[in-house]
Amino acid sequence: MPGFLLNAGSVVICAHGGQAKPTVPNPRVRVMGLPVTVQGPPYAIAGCANPPPPANVGPCLIGNWITAALRVRVMGLPVLLQPSQAICVPTGTPLFVLVTQPRVRGM
Repeated sequence: MPGFLLNAGSVVICAHGGQAKPTVPNPRVRVMGLPVTVQGPPYAIAGCANPPPPANVGPCLIGNWITAALRVRVMGLPVLLQPSQAICVPTGTPLFVLVTQPRVRGM
C-alpha cells in the first residue's frame, strides 16, 4: 500500500466532518518543513457533528491508526501514509485523509 507520507499539515477528518490532528508529531523527521506523523500516538478529533446520547453514541474523540507503512519507520515507529486506516473512538467510524504533502512517498 504505497502512498504519500502524512505530516502535521495533512488534512484528516472523521466520518462526521470533525478535524483530526496528531497529538504527538515526530520532531526528528520533517517533510516539506512539517514533522511527519507515526502510528503510535492517536489523533485528537475536534468539531465532530455526531449527536450525543441518547440520540447516538456521541462525537468522535480520538482516532487510533490500524495500518501504516511497512518499510518506512521513524524512531522505530511506522509512518502514516495516505491509504492508512484508522478507527474513531467511541463511534467506530473511519478517519479520512483528504490532503497530504505531494513530495515523499512511502511503502
